[in-house]
Amino acid sequence: MISRRFGGLVGDYIQGWLLYSRETNPLIGALGSAVTIAGAGRVAELADAQDSGSCPGNRVEVQVLSRPRLRSPAVTYDVHVGKVLSKEQLEAAHCWEADDRVPQRPEMTEFRRRLRYHQSQWREAQGHPIGSQPIAPKSGGGAVRLVGSRLPLAYGRETGANFLTAGALDAAKARTSAKEPHQSFDQQRLWADLLWSTTMAFNLFGDLAAALGLADRAVHTWWPDAPGRVSDVRFEHSPGWLDPAYIGNLSSFDAAILLDLGDETQGIVALKTKYHDRTKPETPKPRNLRRYREVAERSGVFEAGAIDAVKGRTDLAVMWLEHLLLLSMLQHASGTWSWGRYVVVHAAGNSDFADACARYRALLADQSTFSSMTVEELLDADVLRARTATALRRRYIPR
Repeated sequence: MISRRFGGLVGDYIQGWLLYSRETNPLIGALGSAVTIAGAGRVAELADAQDSGSCPGNRVEVQVLSRPRLRSPAVTYDVHVGKVLSKEQLEAAHCWEADDRVPQRPEMTEFRRRLRYHQSQWREAQGHPIGSQPIAPKSGGGAVRLVGSRLPLAYGRETGANFLTAGALDAAKARTSAKEPHQSFDQQRLWADLLWSTTMAFNLFGDLAAALGLADRAVHTWWPDAPGRVSDVRFEHSPGWLDPAYIGNLSSFDAAILLDLGDETQGIVALKTKYHDRTKPETPKPRNLRRYREVAERSGVFEAGAIDAVKGRTDLAVMWLEHLLLLSMLQHASGTWSWGRYVVVHAAGNSDFADACARYRALLADQSTFSSMTVEELLDADVLRARTATALRRRYIPR
């Protein structure tokens, strides 16, 4: 048996399996039950060894290696796309979450539940252990419950299991090791939440960050009218968090693809990804409203009356503010940016964002700085590496 410190926990390895005792794992101590069972045959072998005395010690809970041997890409799992998942099925997978319910929108409720279940099934198929709420439980502090669509935080950070390719993981490591002034983004969810849309952005575009030639082909396939050549790919990016020279708030882009336009100016494709997300009414902060209106009016892209339609409480408020961030870059006194487009990339089945994008587009007199596309359309363009595209489809698109 080999002991290894794993984040804040100590793990023991027996015959290729990672074991945590109640004494060393605060999650197990809080739950008082097994965190996960993966590979029933190996579990039975271990139980037999313990009962016979050949594997002495306290009762242990079985989890997978911190760097697991992934199953073959050919392995699939059945999520019964054509059937409504029952409460019993979801509870059995630790996927019954009250937050997935969207009042008065049953199709979104079912969509969100299905995605959560799908991520749980993907996790189990890959041999990853189950996570919890809260994401980072404290020993002896508060209630803890299992969540099938999450990874243990320490495990996620140690293994990078939430990321599908080396490029995506490298991009995540690079971004989390750097800091933009006043930045604000949830790094726990980035590593541990399988449904987190920001993580999906790294998975979709991470390979492009290390291969600018591929990135350039991708950009000009997805948006043929984009000028210039790709010069950089950034993640969780804002040109100025809280900077009044832009829009003075914490809006950001999940990914930003920068373009060298050959005339000492830059272009940008500013991407926001939406997977399990739902739309919610939000109200732009009144103290910033003057600046928001200034950027919107100066841009000249909105229909008459459109600004009044989004400046109050509306489910289009966040989309408007992120678009304004892009527009403020094009208006910046430095003259750095001379072309830009804000693009929402959402799952095809996400009716909330399909509808929101259509309604937002109707507010625009000039649509050149706004676009939307589905994850499925992005993959169907056949520009990403085949192995990456296959992994993305299996991870994010229930069949």
